[in-house]
Amino acid sequence: MTGTIIELKQADLTLGRDAARVHVLKSVDLSVQKGEAVGIVGPSGSGKSTLLMVLAGLERLDKGTLHIEGTALHGLKEDALAAFRGRKIGIVFQSFHLIPNMTALENVAVPLELANVRNAFERARDELVSVGLGERLHHYPGQLSGGEQQRVAVARALAPNPAVLIADEPTGNLDGETGRKIADLLFAKQAERQMTMLLVTHDPALAARCGRQVAMQSGRIRDMETGSAPERVPA
Repeated sequence: MTGTIIELKQADLTLGRDAARVHVLKSVDLSVQKGEAVGIVGPSGSGKSTLLMVLAGLERLDKGTLHIEGTALHGLKEDALAAFRGRKIGIVFQSFHLIPNMTALENVAVPLELANVRNAFERARDELVSVGLGERLHHYPGQLSGGEQQRVAVARALAPNPAVLIADEPTGNLDGETGRKIADLLFAKQAERQMTMLLVTHDPALAARCGRQVAMQSGRIRDMETGSAPERVPA
């Protein structure tokens, strides 16, 4: 699988108002190939997470263009943008963002139902089994460990079979061993499905598992480095 899947050009974004305004992204260019794993690194406040939110269609650019699979996201209205995101982009956050009064199965299935996906609960069940939670389908988030909650979040992101997987500090709220297992799971799924993955992390070892690293500083991309090829680790 080759070819460009993400093309971001001259991206500018300012957040906040008046004295609180911050120029977060400054003329950012980024091209990502299909099936590539890209680690995004840099100090706090450098614009890493905001860049991911732009690529996920959760933040609108002030200036610049964004194409994913040839679709101009900068030109889509909100409903069309949300529909595109639901089909093409999976997102894993640091803080899980599970709905507390829904079971693991419901947390994965409901977004599929809202996107009018057929057999939503069957697909959700299969995805949870694939991340090792076949025995926890009917447990609520409060009954799950942090690692299990993040596995539910990974299953939810993967269930639509997205072309792009975006992960923002996916191991940041986990202890070292649990974080390693979640990282292994993400890289195993990325390799298995040949997805494009963009990963923000402060962990140099995790970033080095990506095929390429993009370093940000003060809202700009500073440089890019080739990382080690990710290992195919059993989930």
